[in-house]
Amino acid sequence: MQKLTLPKKAIIFDMDGVLFDTEQFYYDRRKTFLDSKGISIGHLPPAYFIGGNMKQVWQAILGEDYANWDVSALQADYTAYKAQHPLPYQELLFPDVPASLQALKTAGFTIGLASSSTMEDIELALEVTGLGDYFAFALSGDAFPESKPHPAIYEAAVAQTGFAKEEVLVVEDSSKGIQAAVSAGLEVLAIADQRFGMDQSKATGLIASVKDLLALVG
Repeated sequence: MQKLTLPKKAIIFDMDGVLFDTEQFYYDRRKTFLDSKGISIGHLPPAYFIGGNMKQVWQAILGEDYANWDVSALQADYTAYKAQHPLPYQELLFPDVPASLQALKTAGFTIGLASSSTMEDIELALEVTGLGDYFAFALSGDAFPESKPHPAIYEAAVAQTGFAKEEVLVVEDSSKGIQAAVSAGLEVLAIADQRFGMDQSKATGLIASVKDLLALVG
């Protein structure tokens, strides 16, 4: 691991794959919906979808058939399907997250959230798990014209903290999210991927879980 520039005063977390073990659920839900439409995603690796949102990937999913679909209607159908099959956030919360966030907040860190998920999903996740009070702010990729790997969400998140970039640390998992943080000029630690084959090489370093932050920045 490269050495972090210390001290840090703020930590910005991605949500999916960092606080919640949601990535497999997302993939299975997406696949089930697309299967019902006769659309295959077998030509795309699971890692391709991680860190972004469906609005970014219809062209890659549909390929040469893209022009034959009403993509806006397809997106609307998928949005409705997701609402009917919400994530069980309480079950998918990584066990060490609440205590780790409590320790970081007690230590005086400003804690933020910057996720590609919709604000509705973010608010639901924080509400059902009781994590909302730990976060000074939460940003959704839907609020920006371009999602990760574009750095806009992290540029906005840094501004929310009120600190200089070298005083802010990002915790991510996906290659898109890591790239977004790096492009914003931020140091980023990645939760080490053991399942999806994600490229995490641009991260400052890898950690096994959020509890490892305490030793690094405490």
